[in-house]
Amino acid sequence: MSHPIQLPPGMTVLERGWLSANNVLLTDDQSATLVDSGYVTHREQTLALVSDHLNGRPLDRLVNTHLHSDHCGGNQFLQLHFPQLQTWIPPGLSHAVLDWVQDELSYQPTGQNCPRFRFTHLLQPGSVHRWANSDWEVHAAPGHDPHSLILFAPEHRLLMSADALWQNGFGVVFPELVGVAAFDEVAQTLDLIERLNPCTIIPGHGSVFNDVLPALSLARQKLDAFAQNPERHARYGTKVLLKFKLLEWGHISRQDFNAWAMDVPYMRDLHQRFGMAYSLPTWLDMMLAELARSGALRELDGVLHDA
Repeated sequence: MSHPIQLPPGMTVLERGWLSANNVLLTDDQSATLVDSGYVTHREQTLALVSDHLNGRPLDRLVNTHLHSDHCGGNQFLQLHFPQLQTWIPPGLSHAVLDWVQDELSYQPTGQNCPRFRFTHLLQPGSVHRWANSDWEVHAAPGHDPHSLILFAPEHRLLMSADALWQNGFGVVFPELVGVAAFDEVAQTLDLIERLNPCTIIPGHGSVFNDVLPALSLARQKLDAFAQNPERHARYGTKVLLKFKLLEWGHISRQDFNAWAMDVPYMRDLHQRFGMAYSLPTWLDMMLAELARSGALRELDGVLHDA
């Protein structure tokens, strides 16, 4: 049963949407910390939202739960605006950020955009950090992304779950899309969340919630269904990538959208693994048709519109 949610002093959740991940602002007398920075096309909005809550003080620290484009696409813009900004990232892909290897960072393979950013510190699993007068534990949470982290404040039983757990599921298991087994890691991360026993969860997308056990149960049901039918998960992942780009563009001609999609490495790989009974254009048409039937897009006069 859900109860009214009251966050600790100094904590503000900026709930975004599905193109930009939620941002969490943590302030105290010592410093101001932002967790995740959203997608690049929302960078001005992210800065405006954060600045409005900072009331003239600088942002001291930026923390990324993981390095998918919807969580760190605003990093560069915030770094330009706050020159003294410390940026903390998970250690797993730090070498790829240092040399800006976009293949490893997933931006080129998914057809997404993320401007090059720098980092100053590594956010190590097992470490504890003091933000907004609360201690935050850093826990490894592989599955959705091999290097993802979640952040837990035991005093408040408050968890920032990133894309490891939403109220209605969890993020696409990206390693599985390229043939790397990771469903077991998702299950282990869900078990970790249950052991931490949070009473309130701030997800990477969606509203803050406290119906934790029902959310875990639903996530496990979805995970079981995907593990039993990997093609179902692959189709889901494909549609998420297509929908994400429609969210970014708003509308685009079907011809241009298909040209983009057929050039995306993840799309070609997914087609080769799960759609070889059809040509790539036909398979993409099938995915778009499923999105249209679900109400996620509409087509008018050869133009696809996000819906």
